[in-house]
Amino acid sequence: MAAPFDLAFDPWDPAFLADPYPAYAELRDRGRVHYYEPTDQWLVPHHADVSALLRDRRLGRTYQHRFTHEDFGRTAPPPEHEPFHVLNDHGMLDLEPPDHTRIRRLVSKAFTPRTVERLKPYVQGLAGELVADLVEAGGGDLLADVAEPLPVAVIAEMLGIPEADRGQLRPWSADICGMYELNPSRETATRAVRASVGFSDYLRELIAARRKEPGDDLISGLIEAHDEGDRLTEQEMISTAVLLLNAGHEATVNATVNGWYALFRNPGQLAALRADHSLIPSAIEELMRYDTPLQLFERWVLDEIEIAGTTIPRGAEIAMLFGSANHDPEVFTNPDRLDLTRKENPHISFSAGIHYCIGAPLARIELAASMTALLERAPALRLAAEPERKPNFVIRGLSGLEVSVA
Repeated sequence: MAAPFDLAFDPWDPAFLADPYPAYAELRDRGRVHYYEPTDQWLVPHHADVSALLRDRRLGRTYQHRFTHEDFGRTAPPPEHEPFHVLNDHGMLDLEPPDHTRIRRLVSKAFTPRTVERLKPYVQGLAGELVADLVEAGGGDLLADVAEPLPVAVIAEMLGIPEADRGQLRPWSADICGMYELNPSRETATRAVRASVGFSDYLRELIAARRKEPGDDLISGLIEAHDEGDRLTEQEMISTAVLLLNAGHEATVNATVNGWYALFRNPGQLAALRADHSLIPSAIEELMRYDTPLQLFERWVLDEIEIAGTTIPRGAEIAMLFGSANHDPEVFTNPDRLDLTRKENPHISFSAGIHYCIGAPLARIELAASMTALLERAPALRLAAEPERKPNFVIRGLSGLEVSVA
């Protein structure tokens, strides 16, 4: 299919970033796959296709387990970006079996239902403290005061990162995640490399300390697995810890602020939620669908595939549009309507297949804890100022969300 230059899809246009969903509808109406020249990607906007491709082993998050850059027709990253790629490429999100299987098996032990359930009192207690502080102050920035500190503290607690060091984590994470945007700038890459070096050096020292004095934390557990012959290299430990921190809070932070902003813009739904807190579980799923924190997920074509009669060759890159898939009217009734009572809600905000988000149960606990605390302790919570949206497309969020509690 011809490149959709005449379509409204433009991930650098502020108007598109403010509300990409009409452009997604146009993409879906115009076909099942579109080649987009500015990013050299094939855009896939339909839920059925995205869901199937997430499970298709002809696609991969990496190709380097099978091909060199030259074999695959791709140019190797610039040498000055190496610290970022070393860090990123050894995490399980960007690995394929058998390495992905090995690392995920080890990390899964920390995310069993029983382990996650044991964290619930800690998460609920911390959410209550953060919201109490917000209420006492009469309001503030929901992002900085509640949405960010909660998941960062939880994943740092799981990893065993000392409280005094946690202030570095969010800036490092934000700089690294900048590289996941489409065509990142030189400045973005420089910040990502600097953060990759700083974060890696810090974790290398922490791993050395945990080798001498193990604790009841995930890093100590990974060291123990390595020592027992489960073949986890130090770089894999570092990359896994960084991935868990980045993935373990980025989506939760943005789901929180995107979700509350959506509620403020849909006062009837917010009133229903305030009147009936039993809606919280379905509200979380609907808010994750309605304004998806991760809008796009990329895969490499390892073996030629065909979508609706269009052949996509080996070496191409596919961009699966999660935000579009979550608004597909073939799957969701009235998809552009926020409906906190929606019963059939097969959203793909946590991905699918072997790369399904390992932390999804924990994210749901965190989102429920902060929502419950806000509904109970700040029942009159309201928007105090219209927020600015971050100038990002792939990771969708707000720069802040100023609220008042009266």
